[in-house]
Order: sequence, then C-alpha cells, then structure tokens
Amino acid sequence: MSRADAAKSDATAALAGASSIASEDRAPMKSVSPAQRAVKATVKHIVMIAASLAMIYPLLWMLVSSLRPNEAIFREPGILLTTLEFNNYVQGWNALSHPFSHFLWNSAIVVFASILANLIACSMAAYAFARLDFKFKIPMFAAMLLTIMLPVHVVIIPQYILFSNLGWVNTFLPLIVPKILATDSFFIFLMVQFIRGIPKDLDEAARIDGAGHIRIFFQVILPLMVPALATTTIFTFMWTWNDFFSQLIFLTSPDMYTVPLALRAFIDSTGESNWGGMFAMSIISILPLFLIFLFGQRFLIKGMATTGIK
Repeated sequence: MSRADAAKSDATAALAGASSIASEDRAPMKSVSPAQRAVKATVKHIVMIAASLAMIYPLLWMLVSSLRPNEAIFREPGILLTTLEFNNYVQGWNALSHPFSHFLWNSAIVVFASILANLIACSMAAYAFARLDFKFKIPMFAAMLLTIMLPVHVVIIPQYILFSNLGWVNTFLPLIVPKILATDSFFIFLMVQFIRGIPKDLDEAARIDGAGHIRIFFQVILPLMVPALATTTIFTFMWTWNDFFSQLIFLTSPDMYTVPLALRAFIDSTGESNWGGMFAMSIISILPLFLIFLFGQRFLIKGMATTGIK
C-alpha cells in the first residue's frame, strides 16, 4: 500500500470514529407533551400576574382608600372594601380655597405651553446640530450633552435670583420661558438622532428646487419627525404634570397652585389631614397621565426605537 493510500485510510477511520463518538454523546430529544406545555404556560402566567399585582398594589390601595372614610384608611391596610365613601370626591373637589378644577387648569396651562415650547425650540436646535455646519458646533453639542447630567438643584438658586429680579416669581413664566430657550437637552439629543437617520438626499432634492433651510425644515424634516415629536410630547407632559420641586419654588400663592401643590395642601402637619380627599384627587390627577400614555404608547415606542435610544 502506498503512503497516500495509508493516509487516506487513516483519515477515513478517524472520521468514522469521531462520528461514532458524536452519535454516542448525542442525547435523545425528549418530546414535550401538551399537558406539560400547558402547565408551564399556566405557571408563567401566574408568576406574571403576581408580579403585576405587586407593582400596581400601591395604585390599587390608593384607589380603595379614596372610597373609604378617613378614620378607616390606615385602620384597614388591605384592598378589600367594606364600605363605599364617594363623598371623598365631593369634599376633595371643594376642600381647598378653589375648586380642584382651578388647579387642573393651572397645570394644563403650564403643561401645554411647555409642550409647545419644547416642540418648536428643541426641534429647531436639533436641526441645526444635525444638518448645519457652523463654528464650534462640536464643542457646543458636547456642552449640551453635559447639561443632561446637571441636576436641577444645582441651577435652581441662580434661576430663582434671576427670575426674582425680573419679577417673575409667582407666575408661570419661570416654568415656561426656559422651555422656549431649548433647555431640555434630552429632547434635543433625541431629535438629533432621529434627523441623522433621515437621508440627506431629501435635503439635496429640496435644495435643487430652490428651498432654503427654513423651508427644508418645515416642509421636509418636520413632517418626518412625528415619532420623535410624539415622544417629546409624552415625556414633557408626564414630567411637567408631575413636577413638584420647581413649581413649589416659583409658585407661592394658592391662586397659582398646580395639581402637585394642591395635593400637598391636603396634608396639614399641625392639624387634621384630609387623606380621603387627597387620595380621591390623586386618582383624578392620574387620569390624564394614564390616558396620554395609553393612546400615545405606540408613538413612544416607535420614537425611542427609531432614535437609537435603548
């Protein structure tokens, strides 16, 4: 036998040995019966339902407490109702110096003005960073990103001094004017990422037709930014509606109170607190947040997915 034939026979023997070892090591596949699949699915759903109930338990407890008398709220910590006290909603609505609709209206003014300001100012700033070439563009973009990590507590004192000198304290201006100046860097970054995903060929085609930057922004870029604009709207609504700290600093008169400040007014450290009324009005104040998230979640998911933010 030649050397080539010997090598070929050795390779064949080695391959056959490896195949036999692999076949011996390969464990037989176990078939899963329909009953086992049903049990696994049932256990998984039970675990998910239990986790969901644990997460929403505080909300359920607040809803149940809004339907209990004040003296029974902390005496019965569970969520089983024995009596229904709808009077908490009536008393809570009229418990403060103004009907609760007055504070809802104040919050609506601040929220919708902030949304409009953020949509206009942040989208224009994002277009400038994403499409224009100007001096110090990269350092300015880096400085803008650094402001995301800056806590509001660091700048609140200089802001208060500035707005106090301008005579804006106890007005809505300190809560709205900074939005007009595009101070929410998170939304600028979100829109910059979105605009960068839009092909520049669209800009070039519009420029060939004689369009300038203003026309390109309003007629080409802005209509394509609906997911990013919807995400900005939802986040601005939630953050502004729930903002307690800034509104507490700049709004001093009960006539200017927003919903978070009005809810805080139900608690009296020196006297009796109206817990039932506070929980009832808390449920009412949560409804706008629930509705906007319910109807806008698909835009929120699409906006986050198309801007590269995980």
